[in-house]
Parts: sequence; C-alpha cells; structure tokens
Amino acid sequence: MDSSQYRDAAHTAIEDIIKYHDTIADRPVLPSITPGYLRPLIPDSTPEEGESWDAIQSDLERVIVPGLTHWQSPKFMAFFPCNPSFPAMLGEMYSSVFNAAAFNWICSPAVTELETIVMDWVAKLIKLPDCYLSQGEGGGIIQGTTSEVIVTAVVAARERIIRRRLVHIPESEEKLDKMAEMRGKLVALGSEHAHSSTQKAAIIAGTRFRAVPAPQSSGFAVTAAALRTTIEACKAKGLEPFYFTATLGSTATCAIDDLVGIAEVAKEYPDIWIHVDAAYAGSALVCPEYQHLCKPIEAFDSFNFNLHKWLLVNFDCSAFFIKRRKDLIETFSIVPSYLRNDFSESGLVTDYRDWQIPLGRRFRALKVWFVLRTYGANGLRKMIHNTIKVGEYFHSLLESRQDLFTVVTGPAFGLTTFVVNPTKVEGRTEALDLEEGNRVTKAVYEAVNRKGEFFLTSGVLDGVYAIRVVSATENAEEKYLKLLFEVLIKLAEEEREAK
Repeated sequence: MDSSQYRDAAHTAIEDIIKYHDTIADRPVLPSITPGYLRPLIPDSTPEEGESWDAIQSDLERVIVPGLTHWQSPKFMAFFPCNPSFPAMLGEMYSSVFNAAAFNWICSPAVTELETIVMDWVAKLIKLPDCYLSQGEGGGIIQGTTSEVIVTAVVAARERIIRRRLVHIPESEEKLDKMAEMRGKLVALGSEHAHSSTQKAAIIAGTRFRAVPAPQSSGFAVTAAALRTTIEACKAKGLEPFYFTATLGSTATCAIDDLVGIAEVAKEYPDIWIHVDAAYAGSALVCPEYQHLCKPIEAFDSFNFNLHKWLLVNFDCSAFFIKRRKDLIETFSIVPSYLRNDFSESGLVTDYRDWQIPLGRRFRALKVWFVLRTYGANGLRKMIHNTIKVGEYFHSLLESRQDLFTVVTGPAFGLTTFVVNPTKVEGRTEALDLEEGNRVTKAVYEAVNRKGEFFLTSGVLDGVYAIRVVSATENAEEKYLKLLFEVLIKLAEEEREAK
C-alpha cells in the first residue's frame, strides 16, 4: 500500500467509522453469535498474495461487526464505560504514524515531555495534592490499565519495604537469602470489594493477599478500624502487611473507602504503601463538588484513574500518579550499556522506562492532549454531570416501583444496584426470602442480557445477588433508561407470576 492507496483507504475507513458512530444506538448491544462463529467465515491461513483494501474492508462488516459488543451504545450499561471520542481517535492515528517505542527521553523527546506536562494538567484538573506534580518529588505516568498500575505499585511497595528493613546489611548472599525470606511473609491488602487486580498483583509479586472486610453496615466501604484490625491480625501471625489498595468508587457499588480515617492509619504504619484505585469514579474529580475527596490522598503513596473509562480518551489510558518517583526508580531502574546515553546520565531528563515494568511504551499522551484541548475542563464536567443525572433518573424510576424493586446502593457516580423483590409468601423465613430474591433477580438479569437489546452486569453484596446499572457513555440519555426500566418491569412480573 503506497501513500496514494493509503489516502483512498483512509478516506473510506473514516467514513465507515463515522457511520458506525452515528448508527450505534440502532445496533443490538450484544452480538447474536455462538462461540467459534468466526473460524468458518475466514481462511485458516495467511493468503499467499496480498488482497485489496476493498476486500479487507468489506470483511469488517461481514464477519467482525456481527461479533462485536458495542461498548459505546447508550444501551451498554454493564461493567463501567469505555468512552472514546473523535479527538482521541485522531491522537491514536498520529501516535501510530510516529510509532516510537519511547523508553528513553532520547528515543523521542516530545513523547516524554508531553506526557510529563499532560499528566500535570490532569493532576491539576482533578485537584490532586501538589505532591503528585512533576515539579516536586512526584509525578505522573500513563499506563495501559489499572491492573498494570497495581502490579507496578505492589512490586515497588514490596521492594521498598525490603530496602528499608535490610538497609543495614551489605550486598551479599546473606542479604539475598533474607530478602527471599522476607518476601514470603509479605501481605498485600485490599477491600473485599476492591478490583481483583490487587489479588492478581500479589500473585505476580509472589506475596500473600488478605481482604479487608467492607460490609453493608459500612456502606460497603473499608473503615479505618477494619483496616487496622486486619493489619494487626496479620502481624499477630508473623506476617508483614506492606501494601493496601483503597478504593474511590469500588467495582460493585462505587463505594468510597474511609480515606480520611485511612490517612490516620497510614501514620501508624509508614512502611505500608497505600494506593488509591479510582479507576472509574476518579474522572468525576474534574467536578468541584467531588474534589474534597482528594485532600486525604496527600497522605498516601500513589493514585490512579482510567481516562479511558469516563473521560473520553480511547482505551488504553490509565493515569498513574506517584508521590515519590524514586520509589519506582529504585525498583525498576536497570541500565545495560545499550540504554545508556548522555542525556539520561545527566539526570536532567525523565526516562519513563524506570517507572514501569515494560521497557517500550506508546505515545498515549497525544490523545490525552487532544481531548483536554478539544473539550476543555467545562466540556468534560458537562459530560460527567449529564451521566450522573441520567443515573439519578434511573434510580428515581426504581423508587417509583418499590413493589417490584429494592435499591441496594446508589445512585453513586451514576451507578445503581438493585434487586427484584420476590413474591411475598406468608410464613417464609428470612433465609428463604433471600434465596428466592436472589433466584428471581438472577433470572431477570439473565433474561435482559439474553434478549441482547441491553447489556447489564451483576454483583453479590453480603450474599445479596444484585443487578448493576451504570449508563455513562457519552450517548447516555434518559429515554434509554426508561426503555430498560419497562423491560425490567415486564420481565420481573413474568418471573414472579411463573413462580
């Protein structure tokens, strides 16, 4: 494909992309295919001769689009959103053209320097404490996902506590043995409702994991008392807690852990790395009414949220802020001869390879820069406010039919969780009521997804099976929540009558 052919192909691709965007609300959100559908539709090996772009493009609509779940559909109300935007798409396009594996500053100075500047923009936009800005000891780096961020933080936390505890022992085989012994006693902590990435990170880091209780009585949030009790219980067994993931917007309910209380606990245990995972809800911090949540983060070690969820930057783009960048650099900096250069040796530039696990990295800052400049702070706030309002509207619909539905949590950052009420039966025990409620709720949930018009996810909260609804795509509108509500009523009534 030469530049002339690329021009023609790119024009047709852009028209395809615009058409897809403009018609997405008319497509069923879930595909009506069965596992393994794709293999019979395409050849089982690479063609010997190259094909035309027209042939390749036609296969997109024929075999790929029918197997897509349409995450940008206003009827996608599952998980959390994955919002793109046209400015971010343009950023991806230019990034793919420049195509630099920017591990060192010298690999492409603009890639590194724009990322440093843009991450400071983001930190200021959400009112993070100044200690997370690059002008001081901290700074920000763009990672792919929260899972990558948490693995990075857990490994850095593991090595930091080992460095601190064994600093008096000179480099030797004895020190290596003690390091290995110590790793076996380290415990990473996270809320029982924290994302599974903390437990996975502990496995990768070769440490243990313990969940901190976050029951309904505390709003599914970790309290300072619960964290302290878990820490002391681990210590009583001869284990060493070294890391804790606090949540600002948990996966199941968007609960916020007691950040103020946990900041006090942090003073008692300075060797425990505390990371704040705000993967979804962190985007709401662009709005002044949520920015009070940032104040206690000054007491912690790191913070992240995903711009690719709710802030219109295409996947993947997770903003990771660190209070002391040396905690990362001392863990991940390895400098073989082929990576040495005068600029890095001078100490005057940032080499982001020393802040992360991979060596190479993409030019993700470009799409962030494009989005922030195109929408501005007010445009982003408007989008967040709209989706929160839509979530509150759905909550009001549920409250209007308390005979059929009971709200468990919400509306929090646009997320509401609820159950379908079982038919009342005289004399039935509370345990059987719960069992029947879980059964009917699960049946309704599965029926919604089976129809394919809407896509929802569920969660289990203190033994209660609940349906989650979060409508936070850029295309979110009340009319789609009204349609979903009508479907839920119909299915709930049918299920209760059938029983």
